[in-house]
Amino acid sequence: MAATPQKPAAATPRRKVSRHRGEGQWAAGHHTPLNGNEQFKKDDDGLNVRTRIETIYSKRGFDSIDPNDLRGRMRWWGLYTQRKPGIDGGKTAILEPEELDDKYFMLRVRIDGGALTTQQLRVIGEISQEFARGTADLTDRQNVQYHWIRIEDVPEIWNRLEAVGLSTVTACGDTPRVMIASPVAGIAEDEIIDGTPALEEMKRRVLGNKAYSNLPRKFKTAISGSPVLDVVHEINDVAFVGVRHPEHGPGFDLWVGGGLSTNPKLGVRLGAWVPLDEVPDVYEGVLSIFRDYGYRRLRTRARLKFLVADWGAEKFRQVLEDEYLQRKLVDGPAPDQPVDRWRDHVGVHRQKDGRFYVGFAPRVGRVDGTTLTKIAELAEAHGSGRVRTTVEQKMIVLDVEEAQVASLVEGLEALDLTARPSTFRRGTMACTGIEFCKLAIVETKQRGSQLIDELERRLPDFDEPLTINLNGCPNACARIQVADIGLKGQLVLDERGEQVEGYQVHLGGALGLEAGFGRKVRGLKVTSDELPDYVERVLKRFQAEREDGERFAVWASRASEEALS
Repeated sequence: MAATPQKPAAATPRRKVSRHRGEGQWAAGHHTPLNGNEQFKKDDDGLNVRTRIETIYSKRGFDSIDPNDLRGRMRWWGLYTQRKPGIDGGKTAILEPEELDDKYFMLRVRIDGGALTTQQLRVIGEISQEFARGTADLTDRQNVQYHWIRIEDVPEIWNRLEAVGLSTVTACGDTPRVMIASPVAGIAEDEIIDGTPALEEMKRRVLGNKAYSNLPRKFKTAISGSPVLDVVHEINDVAFVGVRHPEHGPGFDLWVGGGLSTNPKLGVRLGAWVPLDEVPDVYEGVLSIFRDYGYRRLRTRARLKFLVADWGAEKFRQVLEDEYLQRKLVDGPAPDQPVDRWRDHVGVHRQKDGRFYVGFAPRVGRVDGTTLTKIAELAEAHGSGRVRTTVEQKMIVLDVEEAQVASLVEGLEALDLTARPSTFRRGTMACTGIEFCKLAIVETKQRGSQLIDELERRLPDFDEPLTINLNGCPNACARIQVADIGLKGQLVLDERGEQVEGYQVHLGGALGLEAGFGRKVRGLKVTSDELPDYVERVLKRFQAEREDGERFAVWASRASEEALS
């Protein structure tokens, strides 16, 4: 039978063909900038701004600075404009950047691995006193941050820092930020492996290297061979964690894709064991994947954690091996769970050479130039030429002879820097807050210090390990989601219905031991004035309800909302 004639198909309307821009990934051929940040980075590498600072801006003053340098490229050299005094938190998200900007800067000194000589610490203190109105905060990434820096003084500050081997290069910006490492690398008795040689080679390869000075966003690195897991490896873009392979011996377990802020994600293991001498190659490979495949369309999705979440660990490892290393990585074990919940190295500890290191606790990372200079002098007077900063806003003096320990501890106490802190002094950290930060909504440093005093007075016998982290905004610089008690700054209504400074509460977060994010109780917000009452109430309920040996985070995960309110 003859086929039935078919009607001619209707013509398909012609659609305009446009190239799919995707997520702006360079590896997919998408090099056209998709936002203002990508455009100014393409226009000029951020590292180049140093020349303009030295030759133009420092001579002509703040008003001569190009806006794309002021709020963009100057970060590549550790400079952010600080918040203009007197602007309340309710205006943080309302005002334009130029309305929030003061004509002074925060300047961040990068201290990779927290490693300082006493000479370097003395110079940091002297710069603070001469150029920064005494400010010199310790950060939770082992850096020191100055405030009140004038653009006119920046070249001289750089000269003094660089004369003693310090730098501010890529301390901020879309770059490889400071590389955090165990502050007791190479000296701790219980160390699995010393990552210092790898750290030094990583720095040599990437710092100031324009191959890595235009990343989609910031890139955070951690390496530690300590069994106490002292570098918060779960919340870094890449982390190398000391492990012992049953066949190959000490090396590092590889983690990628961690980060907090408003969309927190814990890093994932790639299941790969990396020997010490291969760490720099693997590091460069992960960094290059981020540069080439990282998302550049939206700033809110431009961190490595989003790529890892979309790809998964298996694909990420395959791309790393096939495209960047051209070889397979060795499968390896996960790190052991730490025995000790404290991983700040506070207290007196024996080194592998028989000497001692002494860790001590400033208040919420707040120190000043005079104090830092005195710490350097005190360390030297007790035979030490090396100090360290930690990722918990603490400091350590290394290489102390046993006969000198008691005198050093006494000298630190005289500076209000105790090596025998209360739980609350030891476990409370705070970000910069509204005093200087343009993103902040509430005050943090003073509030944290006051909270320590109140809790020490009200609960003098509380000795359980506990972390209380205060953050001035949702961006989690103080790691609120992984604290036992995390406090996210926001404006709340008090009992009179008036808008005041306060905090949203996160409870039961943890790293190291059963890592996870804290629990938010629906509607639970606390005013700043109510904060000591609230924390006291919750801790007393914990003491009353906990099972034998139960940690706060475990109790908080099972407690009723009433008990947490």
